[in-house]
Amino acid sequence: MKSFFDRIDHDRIVAAIAAAEKQSSGEIRVHLHHRPVADPQESGRKAFEKLGMTNTRRRNAVLIFVAPRSRNFAILGDSGIHEQCGDDFWKKSAEALSAHFRDGKFTDGLVETIGELGRVLAAHFPPEAEARDELPNEIDEG
Repeated sequence: MKSFFDRIDHDRIVAAIAAAEKQSSGEIRVHLHHRPVADPQESGRKAFEKLGMTNTRRRNAVLIFVAPRSRNFAILGDSGIHEQCGDDFWKKSAEALSAHFRDGKFTDGLVETIGELGRVLAAHFPPEAEARDELPNEIDEG
């Protein structure tokens, strides 16, 4: 557990989030969960709501929920982005991130996944003139 958090380059991840969000009106967050979870999808949904991610104007927020103690994670999108992407996109994103995690490339996997999420958000939710950053870019830990 400690080694996972030590091996994460927070600055690089936050920079990737900021860069991805400049391309669109979407929002991306990363949540590192400190306790074990049985169901990362369910725990991720709870974190998604707790973090206020359902409150974005276009319902286009995405959460990468990571639970290192359970060795699992989930990538969740709000209704607006999910309608545009469908289940296959989330499955492919999770497979790519899982491959990086298996290789111990935690930061690289998160940065690459955030970049891909940013490209997809940009395709469906281009930047808006009046857009503002609706959610913090910092990694949430809890």
